[in-house]
Amino acid sequence: MSRAPIFDTLLLLALPASGKSEVRRFMRHGSEADCIEKYHLGQTIQLDDFPYVHFLRVCDDGLESMGLDRLFYPNTEEGFYDGRDWGTLLKLVNQDYDLITNTNAPAPSSDPQILFDRIDKARSEVGAEAVFGRLSAETRAILADKVAHEALRLTDELFGRRPDTLEGHTVVIEFARGGPDGASCPLPAPHGYQYSLAQLSPAILEKAAVLYIWVTPEESRRKNIARADPDDPGSILHHSCPESVMLADYGTCDMGYLVENSDVPGTIRIESDGQTFHLPVVRFDNRVDRTTFVRDEPATWNPRDVAALEHGLATPLRDLWNTHKSLRS
Repeated sequence: MSRAPIFDTLLLLALPASGKSEVRRFMRHGSEADCIEKYHLGQTIQLDDFPYVHFLRVCDDGLESMGLDRLFYPNTEEGFYDGRDWGTLLKLVNQDYDLITNTNAPAPSSDPQILFDRIDKARSEVGAEAVFGRLSAETRAILADKVAHEALRLTDELFGRRPDTLEGHTVVIEFARGGPDGASCPLPAPHGYQYSLAQLSPAILEKAAVLYIWVTPEESRRKNIARADPDDPGSILHHSCPESVMLADYGTCDMGYLVENSDVPGTIRIESDGQTFHLPVVRFDNRVDRTTFVRDEPATWNPRDVAALEHGLATPLRDLWNTHKSLRS
């Protein structure tokens, strides 16, 4: 994408509420030159699977209001009926990545019917049923009207700032994965990063580096409650996960296991589509919170907090860049 010393694609991963969005915001604060020098990050193009999580819930709510069965979640407080939908989310991210990185492609439509078809295609790719395809045309049309505002919001969030060129840009892909509380590693599919990272396309995996924000599951649960804004449940920065989901799907994390068991130091090994990918990885230790202040207005940031976070990020990202260069050369 660019000859500047920046990552083409950075996977920003962590348990929920660990500080991913705050880290991304912090690294973009300041001059372009500083961002490149300290973090090897260009202008960012943000992809995230959470807008799809929210959209699926909105679709289920719409169907329930029509007296019909929910398709994805039993209710508003539990996780997926079919755990393979963790993979569905990343198949949708693959579609987004293709659209974002092909700057000559037509601007995507916010028509809910097109989103329904995209979701069915993604589900088919992970071996799950194409659920929207089994709905009647009348039901789909009524549902499309009910969710049109969320389809527009999702499309605007993902593609409203698509650049004319990728020169000088870094694609940042943000998502969270985990497994049941008390589970041991390796986590069985479809839980964990081992399964979900393998759902990403080779176009992403062959260029990606991983910045993992490290907190404990207990701290993740605490911060998940603290960040909740009931007036903005679709917000990337202020949404929260139901407690049952936090325990069943984010009660443990396999990132440490993947790092410690890779055959190439400084990477995680992912098998996908018959290929082996070694993704450069670093862990930013946020077990003692260093990021929550970033939610406030920059004018209120304490200089000591800023300096500590800047140093805490710059050092591991320098190491990540060196590993990335060595592997990709």
